[in-house]
Amino acid sequence: MTTAVRRPPGRLRLTSYAAWQLALWVPSLLVLIFLVVGGVLAIVVVGVLLLLVAVPSCRWIADEHRRMAADVLGTPIPDQYRRTEAGGVGRVTGWALDPMTWRDLGWLVVSCTLGFAVSLIAVLLLLLVVTGLFWWYGIEPIMRARASLDRWMLSYGHTEVLEQRVQRLTETRADAVDHSAAELRRIERDLHDGTQARLVAMSMNLGLAESLMESDPEAAHRMIAEARSTSTAALGELRSVVRGIHPPVLADRGLGGAVEALAIDMAIPVSVDVSLPGRPPAPVESAAYFAVAECLANIGKHADADHAWITVVHESGVLRVTVGDDGRGGADPGSGTGMRGVMRRLSAFDGTMRVSSPERGPTIVTLEVPCDLSSPRTTPSSGPA
Repeated sequence: MTTAVRRPPGRLRLTSYAAWQLALWVPSLLVLIFLVVGGVLAIVVVGVLLLLVAVPSCRWIADEHRRMAADVLGTPIPDQYRRTEAGGVGRVTGWALDPMTWRDLGWLVVSCTLGFAVSLIAVLLLLLVVTGLFWWYGIEPIMRARASLDRWMLSYGHTEVLEQRVQRLTETRADAVDHSAAELRRIERDLHDGTQARLVAMSMNLGLAESLMESDPEAAHRMIAEARSTSTAALGELRSVVRGIHPPVLADRGLGGAVEALAIDMAIPVSVDVSLPGRPPAPVESAAYFAVAECLANIGKHADADHAWITVVHESGVLRVTVGDDGRGGADPGSGTGMRGVMRRLSAFDGTMRVSSPERGPTIVTLEVPCDLSSPRTTPSSGPA
């Protein structure tokens, strides 16, 4: 088996990159001005409008430089921006809290000054005939220097990435502990207010039936029948509590079968497409199952949809679950406690949730959790539920 060897960009392509960087200088300078003015005027509407235009433009220009630097250096340079789901002022606030936004701003200043000078030299070396020899030997180190500068400013270093990961894990661990404590309180409340009360009533009925067995057999039989009914209700509540902890269908049939069972209970047709060559870890399965359950519950309550769909796949070490519907759209993941609970549950496994829900739909929720699969216990399935 042979592995393709990446060829570094040639001198002419390096020069074309320098020319493109020069062409981006004017829009970069305008974006820098808009960012500064918009930041100063952010307390008024015009400042917010400037930022809503300037920040995406800045990120596009930065991505162009990341792409060129990655080709020159031979290593990918991810953008590492934080996701912002909210719109308007909320989106601007999310941008302001993102450290990469401030890195981009600092990079723009350097790119419009030092970076411009480096790219200009690279182009002039080719245009000036007398410097042709210098261009042949100088274009590669010049452009590598420019690419290294862009990479250093437009991406986090290894130490910063580790620090952010530690901070994120600390936050998600605290959320997981809080979520577990809330779940324990819910289970205790359900058992105390429901099952325990019914068991106490059943015990009292059996005691009364025992005392009435000789003096009033009919009343005793009625008490026993009532106790039997109470025991059935208590058993149902116990099963409900157990399903809330770890549904039996999830343990028996795996995530695919459990999702299909959820889809069958929906009032609208739900297409299910599951392709899993194995089983995710049990905690991940449980988190994904309850996330899908919450998404389907929201569809039933708010979407006014005619059809929904679910896909479950495992690719490149990531479990990806997509839940969509053709409803009215406009879903806001931050407006309800249910979806915030889903995000907390997934974040405990370093998972993410993305929501795309324009007005008039469709609404698409994408859940991703990095995990490995164990040996298969269920077969892939697909089809309408």
